[in-house]
Amino acid sequence: MHVVGEATDGAEAIQQCEALGPDVVLMDIQMPRMNGIEAIRKLGVTMPHIKVIAVTTFSTERHVVSALQAGASGYLVKDSLPSGLIQAILDVSEGRSALSPQVTRELVSAIQGDTGARLANIPLHLEPLTRRELSIVEQLATGKSNAEIAEVLHLAEATVKTNLHRIMQKWDVRDRVQLLITAVRRGLVSI
Repeated sequence: MHVVGEATDGAEAIQQCEALGPDVVLMDIQMPRMNGIEAIRKLGVTMPHIKVIAVTTFSTERHVVSALQAGASGYLVKDSLPSGLIQAILDVSEGRSALSPQVTRELVSAIQGDTGARLANIPLHLEPLTRRELSIVEQLATGKSNAEIAEVLHLAEATVKTNLHRIMQKWDVRDRVQLLITAVRRGLVSI
């Protein structure tokens, strides 16, 4: 990994991306001139191949959902451990999503509180999960990484990845965030 540039606001971040062509961008949400949400949205339109991870002090549902809707592939709080940041960059660069454990819990809680739309956009019939798959999803809902899930369930990390991929295929979801939202809205997991 190489840091190829820095920016002080969203407009400058877009200019840096145009000039430097990074694979992954770490974008603060609160910036002067153009905030991070607007910058993420513009990058998604002009340079959709660039993956963006929102990195901020805010873990509220409003900020998380806004960043993900704008096109962010991940959302980390600034007090994330360096190892978590590195793993998030690797995950996002390989097409997966990345969320801080704190953000995952906040998102699950927000989805659970959304009783009016609890089953909205979720197919009536979802292919059932095996016991192992359900255990993995339950651990995912607590914000654990693949390695942490593997440790808790006494599995190989590759087994966890394989099971998550299988669940995504079963439910026709593109990433861990959609998997989690589907599981919560179906009442399969809670916090």
